[in-house]
Parts: sequence; C-alpha cells; structure tokens
Amino acid sequence: MGLLAWVIMGLAIWHFTIWLPDRFWGGIVGAFVGAVVGAALFGLIIHGFSIPGTNDTTIVTALEGIPGALIGVGLVYAEGVRRERAAAATPATR
Repeated sequence: MGLLAWVIMGLAIWHFTIWLPDRFWGGIVGAFVGAVVGAALFGLIIHGFSIPGTNDTTIVTALEGIPGALIGVGLVYAEGVRRERAAAATPATR
C-alpha cells in the first residue's frame, strides 16, 4: 500500500510540470517517468527497501514521495537541458 501512495504522490507532482518549460529528457513522458520512479525509489530507500503494508500506511507515507518525485523530475529536466545544449553546440552536417 505504501508503494501505491508513493506512486500516486509522484503522479500528483508530475501534474505541476505543465508550468515548466518543456525541456525534459523525453518530453512530458520523461517527466512522468522521472516523477513516478523518483517517488517510488525514494520511498523504498527511506524504508530500507521494504514496502509498508496497509496498516502501516499513513498520510506521512504519501508525503514521503514528494522529495523523490522532485528529485526525479529535476534529474530528467537537467538531462534534457544538457542534451539540448549539446545539440546546439554541435554543428549540423549535411
């Protein structure tokens, strides 16, 4: 149940990426993957790679996914910006 809470929180954070310029690696789908995977991975890390069950899941469990989602979205965004700059620096060949 904890994993579901983390993934749903990542999905909720992902919805806010519409306010950012679309420079994500993989576009909006890349931002989705970054948010969901980041939230799930961060939740697993802070719980010692165990998933809280139904009786152990609280509102705090869902809130634990927020930092991971933000980190995941940030990493995907940074990679997209890096690739965009690298493509602009490389001269086009015909």
